[in-house]
Amino acid sequence: MKRAGLLAACLTLSVPALAHDGVDHANKAEAQAHENATALPPPSGLPFNLDLGGAFELTDQTGASRSEADPEGRFQLLFFGYANCEAICSVALPLMADVADGTKANGVDITPVMVTIDPERDTLDILGPALQQHHEDFTGLTGTPEELQEVYDLFQIEKSVVFEDPSGAPVYAHGSFIYLLDAKGQFLTVLPPILSVDRMVEIVASYAAS
Repeated sequence: MKRAGLLAACLTLSVPALAHDGVDHANKAEAQAHENATALPPPSGLPFNLDLGGAFELTDQTGASRSEADPEGRFQLLFFGYANCEAICSVALPLMADVADGTKANGVDITPVMVTIDPERDTLDILGPALQQHHEDFTGLTGTPEELQEVYDLFQIEKSVVFEDPSGAPVYAHGSFIYLLDAKGQFLTVLPPILSVDRMVEIVASYAAS
């Protein structure tokens, strides 16, 4: 696929889109969460009510089974996107790597995790090398369409085909949020990519201390 095609797809969010502080959102939940996360001080508990997350079973880049729980007992940063992307993913993935380094410097280990929105493109041989360019601890998750759809539903992820590339393969639009999970995989809060690394580290630290 040509770079321009994937760039357009990653910039385009699912319809209907909502805007706040110059950021488009895939749905009202994202828009409300972004407004709350940017307006409130570091949370000691959920500052808003979003019923997200749950149990799932996917496959990591090594071919091993991976649930919502982190096998190392770490907090998790979860993102849904492409392993190779030059738009929102190229912002979110390095941002997650920087946050992981920042939290570790403060004594909190966290695993950056990406669930692919396109398992046909993000195959096992692509996931690992692409993500570990950003951080050695990055975990990539994929699965069957049915397994992935269950996880999309758990986090209210909406994706839509915006066009087909020259080979006829679909290119998907997707959301932009990073989700903070605890070591057991319980959803804690959302982190809009407009937030700075320091702000995200501060939010993670507030949950780790609670």
